[in-house]
Amino acid sequence: MRYFAKNPTRVRLTVSAVARREDGSGEILLIQRADNAHWGLPGGHVEPGESVAQAAVREVLEETGFAVEVGRLIGVYSDPERQTVESSSGECSQFVNLCFEARVTGEIGPPTTPEETLNTGFFPLDALPEPFVPIHTIRIQDAVSQQPAACVR
Repeated sequence: MRYFAKNPTRVRLTVSAVARREDGSGEILLIQRADNAHWGLPGGHVEPGESVAQAAVREVLEETGFAVEVGRLIGVYSDPERQTVESSSGECSQFVNLCFEARVTGEIGPPTTPEETLNTGFFPLDALPEPFVPIHTIRIQDAVSQQPAACVR
């Protein structure tokens, strides 16, 4: 997988979540991706017949085993300079991502997508694990900024 690729051939709608524990620690829930071992926000593609909020809840649960409640929209990320990714097969997709705040409400069980997730964990914002998915950094910064309106980037 290559981030910041050029010349996308398709557009894909995705969601992600900056999910925090209820304990007030400020730690966020991250996954370690199986395709490149980078750490990042849980999320993925919106499936036919579901809302973006339903997709965010489903993706977090599948990838982490944690249930969440989706909150405010942090931002919409569509800039082709930042949001175009080339897969290992060479296909370039521009991702339009809607990133939400979420509150972790409980652990349901282990992740159900072991082919996508190597590891999960809660991390403080000042100690994010490396390597980190570069296109997720701005989403976390926008979540922390607590701007009154969603960012559009």
